[in-house]
Formats: sequence, C-alpha cells, structure tokens
Amino acid sequence: MATEVETWSTAQQHEGAFGPDAEFPADEEDLDEEVNGNWTPQEKALHEARLKAKAKRRLRKSSSRNSTSDSLSESGELLPGGDSPKGKAIAAASDRKSRTGKGRGGAGGKGVWGAAGMVYEDEEPDARDPNYDEVAQGDTVYATVVPELDEKELEKTVNPIVKEYFEHGDTKEVQALLKGLNLGAHKFEFSSLALSLSLEGKASHRELTSRLLSDLSGKVMSQADMARAFDKMLKELPELILDTPEAPKMLGQFLARAIADHVLPMAFLELYKGKVDCVHARVALDRAAVLLSMKREMVRLDNVWGVGGGLRPVKHLVKEMTLLLKEYLVSGELSEAERCLKELEVPHFHHELVYEAVVMVLESTGNTAIRMMMKLLQSFWKTGLVTVDQMNRGFQRVYDELPEICVDVPHAHSIMETFVDLCYQESVITKHLRDTCPSRGRKRFVSEGDGGLVKN
Repeated sequence: MATEVETWSTAQQHEGAFGPDAEFPADEEDLDEEVNGNWTPQEKALHEARLKAKAKRRLRKSSSRNSTSDSLSESGELLPGGDSPKGKAIAAASDRKSRTGKGRGGAGGKGVWGAAGMVYEDEEPDARDPNYDEVAQGDTVYATVVPELDEKELEKTVNPIVKEYFEHGDTKEVQALLKGLNLGAHKFEFSSLALSLSLEGKASHRELTSRLLSDLSGKVMSQADMARAFDKMLKELPELILDTPEAPKMLGQFLARAIADHVLPMAFLELYKGKVDCVHARVALDRAAVLLSMKREMVRLDNVWGVGGGLRPVKHLVKEMTLLLKEYLVSGELSEAERCLKELEVPHFHHELVYEAVVMVLESTGNTAIRMMMKLLQSFWKTGLVTVDQMNRGFQRVYDELPEICVDVPHAHSIMETFVDLCYQESVITKHLRDTCPSRGRKRFVSEGDGGLVKN
C-alpha cells in the first residue's frame, strides 16, 4: 500500500498538478494519515478527486492576485501565465488595440491632440473657423452685401420708384435709390420698365422719362444698357399695343429723343435696317428716323412730347394758351381746343385760359368773337375741364383789371356787360358773378357851376 501511494505522488508531481511552490501541507498530511488507514479503492479515488477540486479553487484565487502565475485547465493541465513566452503570444493575439498608433485612445485620430512629442507647423488663420479670433487679426473691415434682385423682385422694387418720380421729378433721388440696389445683369430692365410705365401715362410722364434716361446715362446706365432696354421694347411692341395703341409712335419718339440726348449711339437705327420683320417695330424706327431728319440742327428734341405741364415756366404756359385761343378763333374746332388744353396738364392754371379768353373778347371787334368764346367756355364748363373755381377766378381777374383795360379799350365796360349777360344766359357763370360785374366806367362831371351833376 505504501508503495502505491509513493508511486501516485511521484506521478502527480511529474504531471505538474502541484508545483514545487504549492502550499498544501495540511492536505498531504491528511492524505498520509488516511492512506495509512484501511481505505477501500472507491474511498481513495473519491478522496483524490476532492483534493484536486480544492487545488483548482486555490489556483483561481491566487491567479487573480498574481497574474504572472500559471493556471490550470479544467482537465488539470497547467496553462501559461503572463510572463511566459507562450502566454504573451496568446495575449497579443487576443488584444484588440490598434497597432498603427491611431484609433480609440491613440494619437492622430479625430478629436484627439495627437501623439506625444508631435510638433505642428504654423497655419494661416481661417475666417470661417468657429474659433477664429478677429480681435487678434488686426483691423477688421466690414462690408454690406446686397443680394442681387431677380426679375420678379426687380419689377416690384422699380415700379414704386418710377411712379414716385412721376410725382416729384427729381432724377438725383432716383440715382441714389438705384445705387443702393444690386441690379446685376438685369440693370437694363430698369429703363424698359420706366418706358413701359410712361407709355401708359401722360405726356408729362414721357417727358420726365426722357429726362431720367438722359441723366442716368453714363452714371448708372451705360449706352449698352440703354440699347438693350430699347431692343427689348421693340420686341414687346405686339403686346404693348394691346393696352396702348399709340405705342409704336411713342416708342419712335423715345428713340429719337434718346439719340438726340446721346443716350443711344447715333448708329443705333442703322443696326436695324433690313433686319426687322415686325410691322410695329418698323413703324417705331421710321418715326424716329423722320424726327431726327427734321431736327438735324437741334441738339435736343425738347418739344417731342409737347408742353410738360407745371414743369414749364409760367410765361411759356401763357404763350401756349394764347396760341390755343387764336387757333380756335380761326378754325372753330372745339375738340382740338380741348385736346390742346388737356395736353398742357395744368388744371390749376385754367383760370389763365378764362382770363385770356375774356380779354380777347374785349379787344375784338364785332360779335363773332363773343359768340365763339362763349361756346368755348360753355364746352369746357360742361365737360368739367374748367371748374367753377377756375371760371370765377378768371372773370374776377378781368373785373379787377378792367380800369386799366379801358385805357386801351374805351368800350370795354359795355362789351364786358354784354359778354357776362350772354354767359349767364347760357349757364356758363353764376348769378353772383354776373351781379359783381362793374356796370360803369369812369364818371364824367360838368363844370363847378353845374352843381356836380353827372352828364347823361
């Protein structure tokens, strides 16, 4: 029995179940005492299995405290520890760390400082960098960026500017407003929009538009921009005549005025010879050519749009009204007289027309002028072209100046009374205006001995 125990212990030591440093003295003494007893082979095998289980538990506890020690497999074989070459190889194979020095916890990856000892070169500061410090970069220059207007925004912005200009007539204000806009490649469309609005407006609006184009040329718009605008208008004539039948004729006058004002080059009309298929465009170009041939010696076609309303001097307006009345006395055409008065566009100055008409009646001979002027004033009164206020002001001005008129026209009082009665009968003036008419001229007295009686 002793021989079998010794043989088993020697075999276990050779297998490596207990190393030379294993500390299990108590178990060995128990084993010797129990082996010396009378154990059956089954009890002996059970006791050996219990000892192996204890050894495994102790090795697991010791391996957690000392990673360099070896461990046993479930079959009892010795596994290599951390310091053995075989253990290092196994540990290296199971290690998931990056071998390139980059990645999680490494250097050079995204959002990390980099490897230890790495030296970075100086980089130029980027103004788009969120960490850019503008104070440290020296003086900062601020610039206002105005976005470029597209076609729809351009029309919404330009139309109010042009309509306001028709009211105040200040081209410098329009220049200042245009300089604050970024028209970009659509700059020429400002001129075309202004032309379109003026075609739908009055003669005074067209005169103002011609002046505006002249003042903008060379400052805000170039000749090339103006040429593109007029070229666009010529192409759009078939659509423009739907609202403005006189558009071809008016555009021809615009062309002539622009060439005379050096807004367009002198060779502008030559570029279209033999290249225009549109009938309306040919009418506009022919109209411009005729006007330029008539006014070759004039620097500007100032009167191409007629009289420009209140923008003209008062003396010029008085001259135009006098000419209107003289032409009417010759022709007798009421419609032409009304058209000329409307084109003057000075409703606040119609009292001057009434004044000049009454003075012409006083200076005329015979009853023809009295009848014709009465019909003219009656027509203006019925159509509303001359208001009651303007009519009263015109007659009252003649009443006030009647003593001076009698110096040149001795029978002015009698002619005045006749004309006023006729106008009242035809409902041209009010009863109050008739009653306030002076009834007598200068009184003639007899000598002192007659007692101051008035001669009949």
